[in-house]
Amino acid sequence: MQGDIIRVLSEIEKEKGISKDILIKAIESALTSAYKKNYGIKNDIEINMCKDTGKIRVFNKKTVVKKTTNSINEISLDELDVSDREKYSVGDTILIEITTQEFGRIAAQTAKQVIVQKIREAERNVIYEQYIDKERDIVTGVVQRIEQKSVILDLGRTEAILLPNEQIKGEEYYKGKRMKVYIVEVRKTSKGPRILTSRTHPELLKRLFELEVPEIHEGLVEIKNIAREAGKRSKVAVYSKDEKIDPVGACIGDRGSRIKSIMMELKDEKIDIVRWSDDDKVFISNSLSPAKVTVVELIEKDKKAIVKVSDKQLSLAIGKEGQNARLAAKLTGWKIDIKSEIEDKDKNKMESHDDTT
Repeated sequence: MQGDIIRVLSEIEKEKGISKDILIKAIESALTSAYKKNYGIKNDIEINMCKDTGKIRVFNKKTVVKKTTNSINEISLDELDVSDREKYSVGDTILIEITTQEFGRIAAQTAKQVIVQKIREAERNVIYEQYIDKERDIVTGVVQRIEQKSVILDLGRTEAILLPNEQIKGEEYYKGKRMKVYIVEVRKTSKGPRILTSRTHPELLKRLFELEVPEIHEGLVEIKNIAREAGKRSKVAVYSKDEKIDPVGACIGDRGSRIKSIMMELKDEKIDIVRWSDDDKVFISNSLSPAKVTVVELIEKDKKAIVKVSDKQLSLAIGKEGQNARLAAKLTGWKIDIKSEIEDKDKNKMESHDDTT
């Protein structure tokens, strides 16, 4: 019986990652409560379990005193064995083994319930410690069910939740679907860790690039900034620390293999790879890709950029519903005012005409 307990604890340690020492302490605590409850003992009891054999020993903890006033929790020097009198002094605590009685059915059931509870608590703590380290990182989850528009994901050892405001608009979620999510927060609760995830967070896109692009993972190519409208379009500013490495080409991959893999993961979200530059004019010009910019004028005090493009490039620079210009502004941190060259020339002619009149 005792050997069986140790084998079970070893299996739990292996399968669930809960230390055998933690489990043994939980069992000792549970047995102490059960022993006292079953036998109505008020003594200060300590129960020890051998981690190798599973043998259980029950001890009565007593304080050594000169003269006993409370025989339940005290023992006088005169009552000690001759050998013990040399080892203990007044004020010391001594453990006196009690002849163990067989635990009754009620006591055993009580112990079992407390053991199960302790194991669950220990398991929850192990899972929390595992996932708190993954906070602000990505994991792969499988859709388990949908509750009130929230998606519940199976992460293997626990569940995570994808709230409606963290879901990609228009993306379909169904039972069994595998997808990558970004862990926004891990909260410790009495029912176990509450893991909040996101499919819209810009960091999800960054982590996907780190997985797909070795140059980014190795630190040769750096992601400077990301502007994202989840499920629609994103702009990623990249920079290479090695002049021999093209940061844009590295992110796109051979025949677009790397960028396509990321886009597929994000519901075919369009991704513009932008070459970062410490020259604001160059960076702003690059950020409006795929449009070609003719001139960039900066108004430093207002953090505003006047961008001129050809008439044919105007709609491309602005983008559908202003999306391209909006993302470029977010990426660069500059307010961007886009004008066509024709519009600008006509305005200059009008101003020149007004001056002559």
